[in-house]
Amino acid sequence: MTFTGFPEAALDFYDDLEMDNTRSFWEAHKAIHAESVKAPMVALTDALEKDFGKAKVFRPFRDVRFAKDKTPYKTSQGAFVGVGPACGWYVEISARGVRTGAGFYDASGTDLARIRTSIDNEATGKQLQRILAKVTRAGFTIGGQQLKTSPRGYDADHPRIELLRHKSLTIGKDYGFEPVIHTAELVEAVRADWRAGRPLVEWVAERLGD
Repeated sequence: MTFTGFPEAALDFYDDLEMDNTRSFWEAHKAIHAESVKAPMVALTDALEKDFGKAKVFRPFRDVRFAKDKTPYKTSQGAFVGVGPACGWYVEISARGVRTGAGFYDASGTDLARIRTSIDNEATGKQLQRILAKVTRAGFTIGGQQLKTSPRGYDADHPRIELLRHKSLTIGKDYGFEPVIHTAELVEAVRADWRAGRPLVEWVAERLGD
């Protein structure tokens, strides 16, 4: 299948699912998900595979075993290309449209310690700052979970304390309902975003364990 864009039906599906997140709704509309959401997402990521690798297209079912929220279905369709544990590129469609991202969303204690050591280092820490400054100028938003206080072993007045507080670090760009999401041109938009995010992904990946 060649990617030609996400149809309006994909956005409508998630609008409705947010209002009626039940098995009965899913069973009545799962063909729409398959045709208007999953199939285009697979086609989109297949078009990017040569440059970035095979994507994992996430299952629509939530793991509710330990969650207070027992709604059974995810209200977005995401896909992820990993280059290490919880590190790589991301694309998603939901009721709010399409967004892209890159970075790491989780890290073991050992990996996080390596990342923080590199942030603390003058050369590699400033390298990361330059990477983030460049993508910010290109329209990306920096995100990720942060500690409210300084991590153990680092002073509050460290010149890169905001980066040191990160437990995860991502960049993202929101396309919302822009017309491009309904066209084949979205492939090139996502490719450009992921290429812009490659320096961050590679910086993090170099500091992850096997």
